[in-house]
Order: sequence, then structure tokens, then C-alpha cells
Amino acid sequence: MSADYTQSETEVSTVSAVDAFRASRPGVVRAMESVRALSDALDRMNSGMKGDMDMNASDLATLRMLIIREQRGEMVSPHDVASHLRISTASTTKLLDRLAASGHLERRPHPSDGRARVVVLTPKSRAEFFRHFGAHLAAMMAVADTYSDEQLTMIAEFVDGLSEAVSGSD
Repeated sequence: MSADYTQSETEVSTVSAVDAFRASRPGVVRAMESVRALSDALDRMNSGMKGDMDMNASDLATLRMLIIREQRGEMVSPHDVASHLRISTASTTKLLDRLAASGHLERRPHPSDGRARVVVLTPKSRAEFFRHFGAHLAAMMAVADTYSDEQLTMIAEFVDGLSEAVSGSD
């Protein structure tokens, strides 16, 4: 940017509007700054895990999805993975092939529909995931434990709303 740069009227009015908003709603600003800080911390954690586990972002997101669904007692189909990651079925097949070849997951017949397949973590992958993520999870649970269920419900509603807003703007 050159030294003689001047802001346009639109930029000046936008900056003024942001400054006015900051002054009128400091709680919103504080919450958004906290969300950004959390996002940055999660990015650093995920980046470290991707490097340690020699995976890309989609691989790690798939493992995380499988862990969560497993804990809920839910089965996961290849279609579920594609929907979760918002990728094509062809890309999902490549991803699942790669994770199966590296020993992270298996495709098995669906227990009640022999034609369908489900995707499951291997014990090796589950152990590796928790070896890398376990300390982070324990630290996050310790923080959550300092809040009441009512407070956590409110926080969850806020975070869910942000997730929806960001996902809807794609």
C-alpha cells in the first residue's frame, strides 16, 4: 500500500459503523474475538495432528466424524462421509480407499442390509487418534466442567448458530 492511499467514503463509513457497533455491543465483540481465538487454537491443534498422523484435513475430519458417531452408537455409511465433508462420492471413495490402505478404517457389510456398507475405525486408528487428541479433549472437558448445564446449553446454542451462519454463507 502506498503512503498516499486514502480511504474511500464507503470504507470510512464502514469503519465508522464498525467502531459504533464495537462501542454499543462490547459483549458481541468479545464473543467474536473469543471465537476467533478458539478457531486459531483448533487450527494449530489440527495442523499438529495432521502432521503427526501424516493426514490431510479431510482424512482427519473423517476420523473425527467416525469417533463422534461411534460414541453415539451410530453407524456411518460412505454417503454419510460424503455429506459431512461436502465432497463427491468419487472423492469419498478415494478418501476411504486411502484411509483403509493406511489401516485407519475398514468397510464392512451393514448388519441389517447386506448390500450396504458401513465405515468403521480400526482399533489402531482409534488409539492413535486419542493418543494425539486425548490431552486436548481432557483439557477442554475440564474447562467445560466449570460451567453449569444451563450455561453450557446457552454456549452450545450460540456456537451452533455461528456454525449454521458460517455454513449457510458458503
